[in-house]
Amino acid sequence: MFEIKNLKVIQAPLAGISDIVYRKLFREYGSRETLLTTEMISSEAINQVQDTNIIKFDKKERPLSFQIAGHKPDLMAKAADLLQERADAIDINCGCPVNKIVKGSDGCALMRNIPLAKEIVKKVRKEVKIPLSVKFRLGWNQEEKNYIEFAKMLEGEGVDFITMHARTRVQMYSGIANHTEIQKLKQAVKIPVFANGDIKTIEDVKKCMELTGADGVSIGRGFIGDFSFPKRIETYFKTGEIIKEPDLFEKIKMLKNHIEGEVEYRGEINAIKYMRKFYPFYISSVKNASKLRSRLVLLNTKDEVFEVLDETLCVYASD
Repeated sequence: MFEIKNLKVIQAPLAGISDIVYRKLFREYGSRETLLTTEMISSEAINQVQDTNIIKFDKKERPLSFQIAGHKPDLMAKAADLLQERADAIDINCGCPVNKIVKGSDGCALMRNIPLAKEIVKKVRKEVKIPLSVKFRLGWNQEEKNYIEFAKMLEGEGVDFITMHARTRVQMYSGIANHTEIQKLKQAVKIPVFANGDIKTIEDVKKCMELTGADGVSIGRGFIGDFSFPKRIETYFKTGEIIKEPDLFEKIKMLKNHIEGEVEYRGEINAIKYMRKFYPFYISSVKNASKLRSRLVLLNTKDEVFEVLDETLCVYASD
């Protein structure tokens, strides 16, 4: 059974990335305690069409959180209610910085309208009986860093835990995440705080936890291309042991498993197109990785991709 007090690692939601295939692979590579999270789900879309691919899940994924986005309190509450029977937690997105999201008053735009965000949280909290979390940022920009005020509002409305990405909306994903601000947040509230932003290695986890005093870490882009990372973090938190990162042979095997899963899920043509954005994360350690990626993105079948990957490994082994 999912218990917040035992939670140390969250796989952060990533639109167009964290589908059911992606999430299940973390379990297959040994992660048992990490809270997995779906892609961001539009509250309006889920209320209109309940049977969509984005809400598909497997019981093997649990514990699993469903993240919802929107700015209409009643629709957000209905969406949360529809999803809670599938979920171990519901997460409200108040942090997405993408233009098309904030222009619709969703995501990080809610940090500029605390009364509306408060109404959303109040109505969602009334509907869901499972743990409720919210992900947000430092604020809109450096002049509007209102994360402590925002977090205190969330705490007052009964949110069980929070995650903060330590950048402003204006920063998007540029610059360096300011983990010192997470330390300030942790000191300002009593509910569990999870640190997010620029956590890519076990050493990053160690430094972040020592600096911030956070209750755990939430990792998005840092997990792409390495399904063993959550398990390695879980091991570090339990024993202090730092397990080495996978080598290229292991990374290519992960990539092949990822491709095979997506082919089964989407069909070969769509899967190979979908997987092209993942290649850089798996092959970053290859000499002339950009040239290899240029070859891979032109291929249209699983067999073609696997042939080039095997060729790459032969060259790597002979160096």
